[in-house]
Amino acid sequence: MKRLILTRHAKSAWDDPTVTDHDRPLNERGKAAAADLGEWLASRGYVPEKILCSDAVRTRATWSGLAPALPGTPVLELKPALYHAGPDVMLAVLQHAQADVVMMIGHNPGIADFAARLVATAPLNPEFSRYPTGATLVADFMIDSWAEVGFGLGATVDFVIPREIQV
Repeated sequence: MKRLILTRHAKSAWDDPTVTDHDRPLNERGKAAAADLGEWLASRGYVPEKILCSDAVRTRATWSGLAPALPGTPVLELKPALYHAGPDVMLAVLQHAQADVVMMIGHNPGIADFAARLVATAPLNPEFSRYPTGATLVADFMIDSWAEVGFGLGATVDFVIPREIQV
């Protein structure tokens, strides 16, 4: 079995028009949401061994915000291909993963479509189709290798958005 923790970056700042999209940082709400998300993941035992993360500032900051709550030392791998990637690119990146529990941190609109296509049955949460900032899906796959992962094979384990987290 393999487990994917699929997270959209937390809320980013838009207050400086001179900053490129790739270099936008998290705003204060996003920083708090990332920390809450880390606590939520740890409290449920959803602990990644490997993180596949877009190289954008806001995705890296999301990981930095949630990482302190998690036990162990997961391996962070920055993946420029995940910056605004569509579902097919995200799937191709995931198919090369080597850990049993992988976290992928990316962007909309691609991540929402990727999540919807990955799982056989979507979570009941009405926010799933929108996949707002900080949204996180936990899905299990009955496969031996990530090379076998494909659309429609995931079983939804959990889904949360930051405003639903009670810490």
